[in-house]
Amino acid sequence: MLGKLLYKYKQRFRHGFRTAWYRDVVRPRILKTAPIVAGDISVCEIHVLTSEADWLNLVWALKSFYRASGKKYGLCIHDDGTLTDEIRDTLSRHFPTARILNRQESEKKVIAELESYPLCKEFRLSNHLSPKVFDFRHHLQADRMFLLDSDVLFFKEPTELLRRIEDPQYQKNSVNADVASAYTVDPAVVKQRCGVDLISRFNSGLGVIHRDSLQLEWIEEFLALPGILGHFWRIEQTLFALCSSRFGVELLPNDYDVFLNGQVHDKPSRHYVGSIRHLMYSEGICMTGIFQWTS
Repeated sequence: MLGKLLYKYKQRFRHGFRTAWYRDVVRPRILKTAPIVAGDISVCEIHVLTSEADWLNLVWALKSFYRASGKKYGLCIHDDGTLTDEIRDTLSRHFPTARILNRQESEKKVIAELESYPLCKEFRLSNHLSPKVFDFRHHLQADRMFLLDSDVLFFKEPTELLRRIEDPQYQKNSVNADVASAYTVDPAVVKQRCGVDLISRFNSGLGVIHRDSLQLEWIEEFLALPGILGHFWRIEQTLFALCSSRFGVELLPNDYDVFLNGQVHDKPSRHYVGSIRHLMYSEGICMTGIFQWTS
């Protein structure tokens, strides 16, 4: 018993008391902020996947974007299958115009669409993150999708991101750059077998994705590449990168890059990936101005 208590204590405070205070005390205060009424799908629609463990961070990510950008983009929240009724009700209160999709109901519709694509169907049924590819695509109600992870916070207007989302002449996918390429396939093999030059450092946590880039014929072809199913967490990112590389893609400017060291300074946003997730609380939440939101 003493050992378990000590372990829990170390886990809770392993990044310091300040981080724990922002995570456990300040972070829930986002639920005191006003609801976001946003349903404009004339330009794009935001699609997010969330879980019982991560939904509170998602509220932060979404409200920080809406606050920093001033936009009213429509929103579709995909339940990974773990959300409780209470969580879904809370999300509905804070985003009353959002669509919140049940995983099982969404799966039925998506699987029916994938009957002619056996590799796609198998992947959708076996990988927990596969809804980011198939369900996002199936339920998208605009020509462009704003792809957003729950560990991204915004601190000021993301001007260039918004320009690429809203410029009708901009016909490429564009995402934040990762610290390094993290794919499940060898770019040389992709070039040899598919004729595609796979872009480096593609990160699927933040960016604009055109509906026409997510063609099921392409995804079926890519799922036949050797080794593509080798890393559970990287497959959906690999598929987004492959489709984008064939369609047309470029990375967002350096200010949007994923970075592990250093401070935000005047960057518009930061993607708090796993190894720096604790900074989302001690740095990120502090910088968003929570006290002004709830005063």
